[in-house]
Amino acid sequence: MSTATVSGPAVGDTADRLGLRGQSLPRWMPLAVAAGAVVVSLLIYLLTPVDSEIQIVLMAALGFVIAMTALSTAVEGGRRARDRFATTLVYTAFLLAVIPLVAVLVSVIGKGAGRLDAGFFTHSMNGIGARDVGGGIYHAIIGTVEQVLLASVLAVPFGLLVAIYLVEYGRGRVSRVISFFVDVLTGLPSIIAGLFILAFWVIALDQGFSGFAGALALAVLMIPTVVRSAEEMLKLVPNELREAGYALGVPQWRTILRVVVPTALPGIVTGVMLAVARVAGETAPVLLTVFGTNLINSNPFSGEQSSLPLYIYSQAGQPQQSAVDRAWAAALVLIIIIMVLNLAARLFAGRNRLR
Repeated sequence: MSTATVSGPAVGDTADRLGLRGQSLPRWMPLAVAAGAVVVSLLIYLLTPVDSEIQIVLMAALGFVIAMTALSTAVEGGRRARDRFATTLVYTAFLLAVIPLVAVLVSVIGKGAGRLDAGFFTHSMNGIGARDVGGGIYHAIIGTVEQVLLASVLAVPFGLLVAIYLVEYGRGRVSRVISFFVDVLTGLPSIIAGLFILAFWVIALDQGFSGFAGALALAVLMIPTVVRSAEEMLKLVPNELREAGYALGVPQWRTILRVVVPTALPGIVTGVMLAVARVAGETAPVLLTVFGTNLINSNPFSGEQSSLPLYIYSQAGQPQQSAVDRAWAAALVLIIIIMVLNLAARLFAGRNRLR
């Protein structure tokens, strides 16, 4: 039996005909094309009536994609040009998505950093008028911390139990109905949650405005996030671990508590932290249920309370520049808190990845 061999030149010729081998654009070419697209867009901005920065950015992005695709087609061939077009489109979309985020951060830092000082964190707005330069967010920080903690105490155990039921016990119509309502809650507008608690807790039950009422509204928003994140983490636990517990004669509930949940705990904690970061910046629910105050109220079960989103809303709505400066500073503090929570969730998930 003879062994067929394929010569190197034959393989090379076939690769050339199929467009699998050829010249490549230098690595510096994308940067040069991007710089050229920016220069052309700036010239259009200076020489034409176009005065919108958004239009300039979009024209630069479109020019970059078109130029890179044309150069790749001329140098690398159609096959690689299509691949480079998709890659360029993805990176361009990513940059366009990052630009608004960077712009928001730069704007908030530039307008809010100058107002941050020790007194801003240790004083409330008691006795401070809109034209006064003083005042702080101490009462708002207390309200935000208490409301988010109460919401977490209410939402996390309930959401975790629902997730355990859906993964470990849920079968049939009941499970599908619960999953459907969780999906509905996931897309629920935050103001609807606030209206529900306002109508049920504040008005119907006559409990009045309080930090606890705000925590109830935030808990409604947290539950679907906790359920979905915990559900996905529980599904990642290998069935072999469950079967090993059953083989040893361990009841199902004990296997879930001692094996399944501890294995998925890093991902569950990450989902909880992301849910906390989401509700910490909600304004509409607390506006309808907490109502807000300038005084320090450390009791969330009695009387009106404040929070950082409410503080920003109330200060930004006043015409005085001192009040607007306080709003920007409070917005910067809130962004820092949310970013720290998200970063902590990422680090925790990275170091305790489910295996």
